[in-house]
Amino acid sequence: MTTPTQQAGQVSTTTLLRFATAGSVDDGKSTLVGRLLHDSKSILTDQLEAVEHASRNRGQEAPDLALLTDGLRAEREQGITIDVAYRYFATPARRFILADTPGHVQYTRNMVTGASTAELAVVLVDARNGVVEQTRRHAAVAALLRVPHVVLAVNKMDLVEYAEPVFAAIAKEFTAYAASLGVPEITAIPISALAGDNVVEPSANMDWYGGPTVLEHLETVPVSHDLTACHARFPVQYVIRPQTAEHPDYRGYAGQIAAGAFRVGESVTVLPSGRTSTIAGIDALGESVDVAWAPQSVTIRLADDVDVSRGDLLAPTGDAPAVTQDVEATVCHVADQPLSVGQRVLLKHTTRTVKAIVKDIPSRLTLDDLSQHPAPGQLVANDIGRVVVRTAEPLALDAYADSRRTGSFLLIDPADGTTLSAGMAGASFAEVAGAAQDEDPAGDDAEWDF
Repeated sequence: MTTPTQQAGQVSTTTLLRFATAGSVDDGKSTLVGRLLHDSKSILTDQLEAVEHASRNRGQEAPDLALLTDGLRAEREQGITIDVAYRYFATPARRFILADTPGHVQYTRNMVTGASTAELAVVLVDARNGVVEQTRRHAAVAALLRVPHVVLAVNKMDLVEYAEPVFAAIAKEFTAYAASLGVPEITAIPISALAGDNVVEPSANMDWYGGPTVLEHLETVPVSHDLTACHARFPVQYVIRPQTAEHPDYRGYAGQIAAGAFRVGESVTVLPSGRTSTIAGIDALGESVDVAWAPQSVTIRLADDVDVSRGDLLAPTGDAPAVTQDVEATVCHVADQPLSVGQRVLLKHTTRTVKAIVKDIPSRLTLDDLSQHPAPGQLVANDIGRVVVRTAEPLALDAYADSRRTGSFLLIDPADGTTLSAGMAGASFAEVAGAAQDEDPAGDDAEWDF
């Protein structure tokens, strides 16, 4: 996202890239992140000293860079990642928010959390093992969440003597699979996170590879997540009515603009009621402005005294989403307890939470061959499947393919508030992939570059 900042008459522009790392157990995700931070000079001296001290206590001569992200005691003791670890760093070219996600199957739900806001996903593969089931699962989650860029990092190339045929075979298999899911862009990079090959600096051991290093790709990949170009959406979070002597008739609707831009004088529709009005004023940081855009937090004032409350959605008249009580979506089930047909749940969409019932689970995705297992009856932890949900009140949902913010929702257990499933409204990636398979985009090696 390009964010102009004006101060003292000067305009500076920086870009921000959100990305997530994923892969199977022991593929070296945390080591890659640690190497990335270390070699890009993005860690403090005391952090490095703490890692060196912890490594010596474990009998290691060289510092274990994975400890830079594995912060939980259980993670360090077992040498695995359990929770999502967020790291913030910057280079002269770009700022980064990194989510290091776990590799174990039972923690796939954490990958959904880390990749839900990512513009790029780095999927690691151990060069000795190749593409495994968990690799396919992470590729499927990235495609399901509409992550526009996927990097295949074939790690531990030093353990296969930096052999080009090994890398080429893995890259071809993964690219064919990811392309069949509808992933729009796949870049394959051979690396050794432990030795630092092709992470920040080019490798002297793989002269057959002429592509970018991981950091070079992260710094140059196009970032096209400009929310201001999307359909304008404003979920109401809070109604402000001071009713004071200074502001006796003030009524404002506060929240964060989810997408697009709103202007004073623009006609808007309040959903789900369908009533229309005109924007009389927009307040941002205590000042009145003529225009506001995502992701600003503002207060919008309407010209008419219409009934608007928390959970309602403001959208431009003529560009409003359809209102429905029947939600068809793809979900990734993240709870230990299963999701069953007939189950009563709460559906949280933006700032609105409504009662709902699971009417049908038409299919569950089989990751090995991307086939749909019909009528499974229920979804268990880490399953990806299609669901049909009937809500007690109408909702204004966009298709997830059009808007990741207003096309997503959560299914929640009404008894204890546990998050059951993360949902994406509209067509699933598998339906998109059907068209992609007809075109055979992975039919030649031109789809991946090394």
